[in-house]
Amino acid sequence: MIAILPVSLLAQDTAAAMLRSNGVGVLVNKSPAQPSTALFSDDLVETQKDSAARIESSGSTADINPETMLQFEGNELVLEHGSLSVNTSRGLRVRAGCVTVTPVHDAEWTHYDVVDIDGKVTVSALKNDVYLDANSRNPQQAKQPTHSNRALVREGEQKSREEKCGAGYLETPSSIAGRGALMNSPWVLGAGIAGVGVITCLGLLCKNDDPISPTKP
Repeated sequence: MIAILPVSLLAQDTAAAMLRSNGVGVLVNKSPAQPSTALFSDDLVETQKDSAARIESSGSTADINPETMLQFEGNELVLEHGSLSVNTSRGLRVRAGCVTVTPVHDAEWTHYDVVDIDGKVTVSALKNDVYLDANSRNPQQAKQPTHSNRALVREGEQKSREEKCGAGYLETPSSIAGRGALMNSPWVLGAGIAGVGVITCLGLLCKNDDPISPTKP
């Protein structure tokens, strides 16, 4: 015990954050989490149905809702799916697919919610403003300045963007003032789909040796 105790204390001291939970239905790196579990960079956190957890680090907390999977990366949380609520004065970011949410003011307390369900990321700014950046894996688009795909979500607003690289779209801002808990709010927004006309060749007058490409109307 004398030899093991100092090592255990050292692990707690060097941990980047602590995960708090009731220990039921919460996994860290696919193993059941303890009520207090030290988190290190690249640790995977999962909450199952009817379970929740909180990540606590210096100047930041992140409340993880049920049925959520994320990876802890120190100053950034990589959201695979689900939802969480971030309260930070250290600029803690959340990344979902190619969408990154960043507090506008690093040194000021910022509270925001992020939901990633069915390929759509919805961001709600509850206290102070956040940036919503959509990057692309397309080599040509990746050379463009990051701010070219940046949107500002002001306090009290909610915006959405597809998590797929290069396929982003923005919802019309909506007021969320006086909103309740994240899972009780109408954060699932409908998206309109624009119809695209297709030019077709009618009758038998079309030449067979000059086909029309389906990608070129």
